[in-house]
Amino acid sequence: MRKSWLLAFILWQIIPTEASITVGGGVGISIGNAGGGGGGGVWIGGGINNSPTPSGPSVSKLSSAYTALQAWKSAVIDDPLGILKTWVGSDVCSYKGVFCADPQGAMDSASGPFVAGIDLNHANLQGILVRELSVLTDISILHLNSNRFSGTVPDTFKDLSSLQELDLSNNHFSGPFPIVTLYIPNLVYLDLRFNSFSGAVPEDLFNKRLDAIILNNNQFEGELPQNLGNSPASVINLANNKFSGNIPASFGFMSSKLKEILLLNNQLTGCIPEGVGLFSEMQVFDVSHNSLMGHLPDTISCLSDIEVLNLAHNKLSGALPDLVCSLRSLVNLTVAYNFFTGFSQDCSKLFYRNPGFDFSLNCIPGRDMQRPQPECSVIPGVGLSCLSIPFAQPLVCLALLGNLEVNLTSSSP
Repeated sequence: MRKSWLLAFILWQIIPTEASITVGGGVGISIGNAGGGGGGGVWIGGGINNSPTPSGPSVSKLSSAYTALQAWKSAVIDDPLGILKTWVGSDVCSYKGVFCADPQGAMDSASGPFVAGIDLNHANLQGILVRELSVLTDISILHLNSNRFSGTVPDTFKDLSSLQELDLSNNHFSGPFPIVTLYIPNLVYLDLRFNSFSGAVPEDLFNKRLDAIILNNNQFEGELPQNLGNSPASVINLANNKFSGNIPASFGFMSSKLKEILLLNNQLTGCIPEGVGLFSEMQVFDVSHNSLMGHLPDTISCLSDIEVLNLAHNKLSGALPDLVCSLRSLVNLTVAYNFFTGFSQDCSKLFYRNPGFDFSLNCIPGRDMQRPQPECSVIPGVGLSCLSIPFAQPLVCLALLGNLEVNLTSSSP
């Protein structure tokens, strides 16, 4: 679901203001998500060299890049597509998957071309990352989606001071969360999905200036950090891991920029926090396949831009309110496999006019495809005490933040 907008932004907005891209043999843009990988692909060069011969300070930069790339090539043990056969000679700007840029301006013009990005998406390379790559301090994009790289991320990556987008998705990386990524100073896009990372996710991750945090399909575990809502990210994907415990009660208080959050297929328990309604720009909220209980908070009705609301396969109960079913942008509402005991007239209308509404296998009297009566005799989470904020009726979403802050403070010990 994540569009490759950031790559295009970096290439056509950031780099042109600082450099003119040296293109050998044209630019090919490929956008793919095989195996769940993110980020688009840009290959510049491809073994054709139309760039001027570098001289002066650039020789040192490109010489260092040559040393680093050759060290990395030596650490690759399988190259079935022959991508690295073009990595021959000192002209690194002609290597397939490597693109260079020329600086602009009188102050920088003498420095010559430098390596600005590497894209080896879908190259199916097998090997490891090497420490020498840290000398590529001008690189802004490193895309390695859909390869067979393993091991860990070298701690020297903290020196990649210009790196903005790091895509290591769909590889064989393992071990704990790569802490070094938190020290890459200008990183805004982090994609680690479809690997075998494990253990806890550090709290500092959600204090960083990241726009995308994509960690799905790993083996992360433990409770979600309490500062989850601090992140300025527009996309957070933690799906298909082993997270447990509650969604933090403070979720939603620090940021209103979040557009997509995916927590599906974990082991989360407790309530859906009232603060979720603060994300006025939220488009996708998916907490399906967990063990969440209690009633839906009324604040969900403040998600005016929500398109996908997936609450399926939990233990939620109560009645599905009109306020939720009347959300104007809603395209898909899935509440199947819960313990809801009814829904209102607006929800009933939504079912008949919108095929994206699924309320099967609940406990709604008089409706088809519901749970057997014995399963509905004991509703899970009836005694669960969720933070419930009293609001004036009708709920005024603009006053939501103030009410939540006051009530959350008063409920604290």
